[in-house]
Amino acid sequence: MRVPVLPILVSGALCAATSVQAQTYDPAYPVCLQVYTGGFMDYYFECAYTNMAQCQASASGRAASCVVNPYYAGKGGKPAVRHKRTHHQ
Repeated sequence: MRVPVLPILVSGALCAATSVQAQTYDPAYPVCLQVYTGGFMDYYFECAYTNMAQCQASASGRAASCVVNPYYAGKGGKPAVRHKRTHHQ
């Protein structure tokens, strides 16, 4: 009787793999704390900070860093409108 080696290896690899959590950003907060939990690419985000100083105080002494939330919706829930600057001479 032949033993199917490939299906056994694949199922073993799937069982050994750790589950990956979805990276979530809360659009209500402009700053997120990125917390590193160990291995390569093993981190999560805590988006609950209204400014960088508040986040940095929470990150102090931890394996973490503060990042600007790319999905922050702003106070009104809409992205800010950027106006083109003109130079007058």
